[in-house]
Amino acid sequence: MKFVFLILIFCGLFISCEEEHKPEDIQAPDWTTEKSTELNKRFAQEEEIGIRLYLKQRPQWKMTETGSGLRYWIYEDYEGPVAELDDFVDVAFEVRLLDDSLVYESGRNEVSTFKVDKSDVETGVQEGIKYLSEGDKAKFIIPSHLAHGLLGDQHKIPPLQVLVVDIELKKIKKQ
Repeated sequence: MKFVFLILIFCGLFISCEEEHKPEDIQAPDWTTEKSTELNKRFAQEEEIGIRLYLKQRPQWKMTETGSGLRYWIYEDYEGPVAELDDFVDVAFEVRLLDDSLVYESGRNEVSTFKVDKSDVETGVQEGIKYLSEGDKAKFIIPSHLAHGLLGDQHKIPPLQVLVVDIELKKIKKQ
């Protein structure tokens, strides 16, 4: 008798749960281009506040802001040609979030090589590298729209994260 009673309770729960989630009861969200634009503006404003607070704690960083929102500071500046479209560059780097947590770095005495403007490296790094000469060391603050955006990198960088990149341009290989 107890067994039958338990089966009846289980069936009742199963049926009631199933009834609550009928496909015809689910309504499509009321989403518009205007709502999406407004949400993106809010994300950008929150990022800007976070970047300003971060920089306020680092007054020695003399950042230059580009039209895209990238901020860069070349703290070791050498004379020479800058990296250009289609050059291959060797870089050493460290990537952090605004909370200073380390997410990526090149190993000690290791370099990463990529083709300027022709690789899957973050747009902000692609833009910033073109300000650097061989031997330069710089800090980039890259807003999420120039980094990994709404999805993050689906590994170590969460969605909508500003990146702080410390980068050294070791070598430029002209084409």
